[in-house]
Amino acid sequence: MVIKVFLASSSGSTAIKKKQQDVVGFLEALKVDYTPLDIACNEDNRMWMRQNVPEDKKPANGIPLPPQIFNEESYCGDYDTFFDAKEDNLVYTFLGLPPPPGSKEAEQADKDNIVENGTHAEENLDDTIEGQAEEEEEQEEEDLQSEEEEELRQLESAPCGQGFEVWRVSPAGFSPSVAHLKGSSSKDSTL
Repeated sequence: MVIKVFLASSSGSTAIKKKQQDVVGFLEALKVDYTPLDIACNEDNRMWMRQNVPEDKKPANGIPLPPQIFNEESYCGDYDTFFDAKEDNLVYTFLGLPPPPGSKEAEQADKDNIVENGTHAEENLDDTIEGQAEEEEEQEEEDLQSEEEEELRQLESAPCGQGFEVWRVSPAGFSPSVAHLKGSSSKDSTL
C-alpha cells in the first residue's frame, strides 16, 4: 500500500506550508512509507487530487487545498482529519494501515478485538465488576435523592400547626420534645 500525500511545493500560504510539514514530518517520524506528489508543478497530480477528494469532504468553494492524503486510490483525509487522528493515536487507522506491534494504536486494537470476540474475558471481568458497582452506587444515590425530595414535598404540604419531633440536649442527655409550626401552641415553650 502506498500512501500518497498531495503537496504544493511553491505555496504562498505559510499555513499550508506548516500543515504540509506537520504531516510529512509525522509520517517520517513514524517511518511510514509515503509518496509526496506535487500539485504545483504537475497538473496531472492536481487534477487527480481534485477529482478524487469526495464531494462531501471538499470545502465550500469546491477546491481542496493541500495536504490531501490517500492510501492508493482510497481517500484518507485532509490536514484537519489527520490532526484529529494524530491526537487520538489513530494515525494508522486513518491511513488504512495495520499499526506496528507495541504501538498505542496496536494495543487499543488488541483490546477492542478482545472485547469483540470474547476471548480473554477474564481480563475484562474486573472492569465489568467495577462498572456494575458504580452503576449500583449511582442508583442508590438517585433513590436517596428521590426519598429526600418526597420528604421535602410532604413537609411543604403539611398544614400549619402540625408538629414535628425535635431532639434536645439537656444535662440528662438527649430527649425528644414536640415542636409545632408557627402560630400553634407548644408543649415545650423553651424551643
